Amino acid sequence: MSFADFMVVLPEAALAAYAMAALVWGVYSDARRAGPALFWLTSAVLLALGVWVGVGPEGDRSAFGGAFTDDDLSRFGKSLLLIASAAILFASQDYLRREGILSFEFPVLAAFAAAGMMVMVSASDLMVLYVGVELQSLSLYVLASFHRNSSRSTEAGLKYFVLGALSSGLLLYGASLVYGFSGTTQFAGIAEAASSSGVSLGLLYGMVFMAVGMAFKVSAAPFHMWAPDVYEGAPTPVTAFFATAPKVAAMILFARLLADAFESAAADWTDIAAFLSVFSMFLGAVAAIGQTNIKRLMAYSSIAHMGFALMGVAAGTQQGFEAMLLYLAIYVTMNVGVFAFILSMRRDGRPASDIASLGMYSRRAPLRALALLLLLFSLAGVPPLVGFFAKFNVFLAAVDAGLVWLAVAGAVASVLGAFYYIRIVYYMYFGEEAEGLDAAMPRFAVGALVASAFAMTAGVVNLFGVAELAAAASMPLFN
Repeated sequence: MSFADFMVVLPEAALAAYAMAALVWGVYSDARRAGPALFWLTSAVLLALGVWVGVGPEGDRSAFGGAFTDDDLSRFGKSLLLIASAAILFASQDYLRREGILSFEFPVLAAFAAAGMMVMVSASDLMVLYVGVELQSLSLYVLASFHRNSSRSTEAGLKYFVLGALSSGLLLYGASLVYGFSGTTQFAGIAEAASSSGVSLGLLYGMVFMAVGMAFKVSAAPFHMWAPDVYEGAPTPVTAFFATAPKVAAMILFARLLADAFESAAADWTDIAAFLSVFSMFLGAVAAIGQTNIKRLMAYSSIAHMGFALMGVAAGTQQGFEAMLLYLAIYVTMNVGVFAFILSMRRDGRPASDIASLGMYSRRAPLRALALLLLLFSLAGVPPLVGFFAKFNVFLAAVDAGLVWLAVAGAVASVLGAFYYIRIVYYMYFGEEAEGLDAAMPRFAVGALVASAFAMTAGVVNLFGVAELAAAASMPLFN
C-alpha cells in the first residue's frame, strides 16, 4: 500500500484504529466507567469524522488500483451515515443505562459497523464490497442480540444471523458468477467486459443474485422477512441504528454496483429495481396497518420507504439517483427524530412500545406530541413538510424516465401508508386516555426530536442545501 492509497482510506483507517484501541481500553479498564466514557467518545469521534469527510478534499480519488473510490457520492454517504450513527449513540445512553446494558462493547461494535459501512459506499471492487458488507453485518448480528438476558433479543440476533448468512451467500455466489464471466472483480472492468462482448446470460444471472443479496440488506420486499422480527426483538437503540445508517450504506452500494458495473444491463436492472420498489411500497403500506407495536410498525415503514428510494434507482437516470440520495438524507433525519421519541417511551420505568399507550399524550406533553406529529406527517408525505418533497422528487424522476405507472403506484401506496401514521396521531390527540407514559425524557432525546421536526418544517425553504449536495453526489455514477 502506497502513501497515496493510505491517504485515500485515512478516514476508514482512523475509525478502525479507534475502534480497536477502544476495545483494548474497555477490556483493561473499569467496566462501569468505560461504558459511559466510550459512548460519549465514540459519538464525538463519529460526528467529527462525518464533518471531516464532508469538508474533505474535493474531486475523485482511488486507491488499491481502483478498488476503492473516494468521490462526491462516497463522501455524501459517509457523512450522512456517520452523523446519523453519532446521533443514535447520543440518544441511546439513557435507554441502555436503564436496561442495565450500558457496556463499552456497544459503541465499539457500532464503530466497527460504521467502518464497514464506509468501506461499502466506497467499494469499486467485488472483494472490497464483500469485506465492507461482512464487517458491517457481523457487528450488527451481535448488536441485535446485545441484550443477553432477553429471549426476544437473542431470538432477533439469531434470526438476523441465519437470514443474513443466506443473503451473504447469494451475494457471494452472484459475485463469483460475475467474476467468472467477466474475468475481473473491479466494477470498471466488469462494465468494460459487458460493453465489449455483451451481457452474457451468466453475467446477468450473477447480477440478479447480487441484486437479491443487496435487496436483503436494504430490507426491500420480498426479501424483507427479517426486518419486522429483528426490529421488534432487538434493543430499541439497535433498532434505531438499523433504521438509519445501514440503509444509507446499502442503498448507495446497491446504486453504485448497478450503475458502475452493470451499465450495459440497465434495461434489466431497472426492471428489477422497479419490481422491488412497487412490491416494497405496497407490502410496507398494507402490512403496517394492523401493527400495534410501534417498533414493528417502523419496520414496515422502513420497507415502504426503501421502496420509494428504489423508485429513483429504477429510473436509471442521474435525476433518479439524485432523488434517491435526497430521499435517504430526509428519511434518516425523520427516523432519528422518531426513534429519539420511541427510545424514551417508558411506563413505570420499563420500555413501552404499544401504540395505544400514546392515548391523549398531547395533554401530558404538547410540545413533544406536536414534534412527533410533524415527523409522522412528513413520513407520510403530507405537504408542505420536507417528506413530501422527498417523495415528489422520486415521483418526478420516475415520470421523466417513462415510468408513469410506477409513480402512480407510489402515490397510491403513499396514501395507503398515511393511514398508520395518522392513526398514531389520532391516539395522541383523540384516542382514549391510557395509562400514561413516564414524563421524563432525556434532554438529548428531546433535542433530537425537536430538531428533526424543525428540519422537516424549515427545510421547505431550500432543503438546507442538501439537494445541491445530492446532485453533486450523483454525478460520479454518470461520468
